[in-house]
Amino acid sequence: MTDVRRAVDAVFKLEAARLVAGLTRLVRDVGLAEELAQDALVAAMEQWPGSGVPDNPGAWLMAVAKRRAVDHIRRAETLDRKRAELAREVREEDAAQDKDDVLRLMFLSCHPVLPTPARVALTLRLLGGLTAAEIARAFLVTEAVITRRIAEAKRALAEVPFDLPEPDAMAARLSSVLEAVYLIFNEGYSATSGDDLQRPALCQEALRLGRLLAELAPQESEVHGLVALMEIQASRTAARTGPDGEPVQLHEQNRGRWDRLLIHRGFTAMLRARQIGGPPGPYVLQAAIAVCHAQARSADDTDWPRIAALYAALVRVLPTAVVRLNQAVAVGMAHGPEAGLALTDAISLPDYHLLPAVRGDLLLRLGRETQARLEFERAANLTTNAAERAFLLRRADAIVPTPTTRTLGQACADFLAREDLGPSTIRSYAQTLRRLCRSLGDNKPLDATTATDIATVFNSTWDKAAPKTWNRHLSAVRTFAKWSSLDSLDGELERRPETSEPAKPAPLQGIWELPDVPLREQTLWRLLHESEAKVTTVLAINIEHLDLADRRARVRGTWVTWRSGTAALLPALVADRPSGPLFLSDRRPGPARTPSPDDLCPHTGRRRLSYERAEYLFKQATRALDPDGYTLRGLRTG
Repeated sequence: MTDVRRAVDAVFKLEAARLVAGLTRLVRDVGLAEELAQDALVAAMEQWPGSGVPDNPGAWLMAVAKRRAVDHIRRAETLDRKRAELAREVREEDAAQDKDDVLRLMFLSCHPVLPTPARVALTLRLLGGLTAAEIARAFLVTEAVITRRIAEAKRALAEVPFDLPEPDAMAARLSSVLEAVYLIFNEGYSATSGDDLQRPALCQEALRLGRLLAELAPQESEVHGLVALMEIQASRTAARTGPDGEPVQLHEQNRGRWDRLLIHRGFTAMLRARQIGGPPGPYVLQAAIAVCHAQARSADDTDWPRIAALYAALVRVLPTAVVRLNQAVAVGMAHGPEAGLALTDAISLPDYHLLPAVRGDLLLRLGRETQARLEFERAANLTTNAAERAFLLRRADAIVPTPTTRTLGQACADFLAREDLGPSTIRSYAQTLRRLCRSLGDNKPLDATTATDIATVFNSTWDKAAPKTWNRHLSAVRTFAKWSSLDSLDGELERRPETSEPAKPAPLQGIWELPDVPLREQTLWRLLHESEAKVTTVLAINIEHLDLADRRARVRGTWVTWRSGTAALLPALVADRPSGPLFLSDRRPGPARTPSPDDLCPHTGRRRLSYERAEYLFKQATRALDPDGYTLRGLRTG
């Protein structure tokens, strides 16, 4: 490439946004404006090798483009009006107007009528001056895909006015622009696919766009907050990967490799955001978190309580699952891994690899190596980035159980992680073993756990259970005891004969009048009573089985019907779920208790409510009416 050709490319990248923006204001068509800018570029390539690069190449390109615009408009129906406007524009080069034009172009490229991928592609094309091929390489898609996105975006914007948003719409529209810029940065900072962890060129382009936006909208604190956030995050680029491109975690990074110039720029942008004032928005809060990391001389100096407090504020203004996951990390560092792990239990991100990765970190810090390994392996299976996958698998492989005394909790987790156990068996055994661990303690040494200990817990928990329930739990603890080489339970606990005594009728009126009964339980109890169906059949109902109009559901080859009491409750229980189990458990399953797909809600990640849990809840609720409580079967005879 000749020096002149390189100069043309460099000038066009710098001036592309101003050219397209100014021309769009004149011709009111972003597609035509880009064509005119390209014509000017071609003219430069033809003329500059002979005449040399002009003193003001940007003005030269604008003048040529405007002349081409005049030629085009002369052929249009609005010749006279447009000729006067263009003539006036050629005579009056207004720098302030140029800035407004670029700002208009930013808002146009990120207009809400466009889907997010189109906003990103069009922003990089019009404001970044990148070709379709360059954008395609950055996002690992074909050039045809990017070309189609840009073309469709231009068609969608054909009737959109080239104006700044009205004041009442400014905040929402600005948020759309900031989102597009940050998406570009994030794709460069943590690539979602491909072999490399980072794509620095995208980060640099997002930074350039952010800085430009800060110049164009200097009184918007969120703009400066975004710039501060990107500057500080970009400062870590050199330290985020090892010699072979492998990820390096934040606490392990060599902070001497952080770019101090970018950190200084980030601090300056943050200062501007604070000087503007007003309630901090999501980007200002995220920038404040980044500042905390940048100010720490070492990982041990990090002010985690401050970061946790900032995340609490961020969750209030941006309550997304990803933000809450980051909050869990901060809380885990500030207040201990158990506190962080508790927060992750309430987060549903079924396809997001960082959720199990975070859980793996927290579990590892708690000494629960087997569970941590499972979480890291799950995270590796979810990510589409090769570098991250290799890193997560290395973390999983590096986990070697410590040679300390094995605990009851660890033994139970290992037992439930066996590959020879089916999902239904795991669910059944897990209920028994969780109760055992709660009573004796997860950290009780396994070799100090005696048959008498287990029998004491067993009798106090299930002494009044039906024989079938007693025997099921007994089978679970016997199998676990044999697997973990505990003392035999034969002399402590015996099976009970199972009889088919009729269930004790439940006092319906008293049950219907119980206070503070959750909607799920109300619906289940009413449905069992009105349908007289088996409990297992009712619990097997899926939402797609329901025929609400005819008050019936087809399940397991039979019809379950109900009356007005159930009919009044079902719509609220179903809410906006189109499919999956009708009755759901309260929490999502852990990694060692993965249910079958039929028993998992695809929308919430929660599993089907089990018979045992439903029975337990009913007994607990009805003990106000009878010390022994009632069984669900009693609803069929009440």
